Amino acid sequence: MAKSTKSQKTDRKAKIDALTKKQRSAERGRGLAIVVVCVVVALLIVGAAAYRPIANWWELRQFEDVELASLGAPVSACGEVETKKANGNQEHVPDGTPVEYEESPPAFGAHYNTPDTMDRKLYTDDDRPDLRELVHNLEHGYTFVWYDETIAADDEAMTELRAVASQFPGTDNYRYKFKAVPWTEEDGDPFPDGQHVALTHWSAGGAGNTEVSDQLGAWQYCSEFSGEALSSFMEEYPYFDSPEPNGG
Repeated sequence: MAKSTKSQKTDRKAKIDALTKKQRSAERGRGLAIVVVCVVVALLIVGAAAYRPIANWWELRQFEDVELASLGAPVSACGEVETKKANGNQEHVPDGTPVEYEESPPAFGAHYNTPDTMDRKLYTDDDRPDLRELVHNLEHGYTFVWYDETIAADDEAMTELRAVASQFPGTDNYRYKFKAVPWTEEDGDPFPDGQHVALTHWSAGGAGNTEVSDQLGAWQYCSEFSGEALSSFMEEYPYFDSPEPNGG
């Protein structure tokens, strides 16, 4: 005997309800999978962002309580300090204005209106300020450690530079006017053969000297970074031996 219309409707409703339940279950499963994937991706992003600071901290532990002069190579890795008559004091140009420098890297010259802030002490080629901005920092008494692509590609050398930068913290003590920055092929000619680090300072010709004609640029090239050389260089050319020591 054929099923009644009522029975057929009941069976059809049951099938529809079962199918709907199955679809909802599948949708919940897909939704849960999406949530899990999003959480995993978020954790990976957070983990990637946190990895480098944590790794840097771990690597720098070995340099705790190590004096600057003990970091890196001995002073014999560096040549003699060279000087050259400086120009460009108070020669500010609008941001974006091309300025060419004869030296690689510069220790003086025309520069942008605003210097880089004091809080950042180490840069890579991914985030370094414009060269003309950094020259303004030189006018304000900063000592720079410029490093080329050979140092940039050496993890151990870069760890040493991070350790050096950590010895010049904060913005209150002007004796900590220091920056370690990359020198790239876009900036100008490479350093002299066999040299991968350059120290530079814009000297007033002596602390407190206001005679512009006495200003000098100072360079010291090194085959590798030397904390001993940097320590001596900064003693010979402190921040207050600069055209504008109280700024920046």
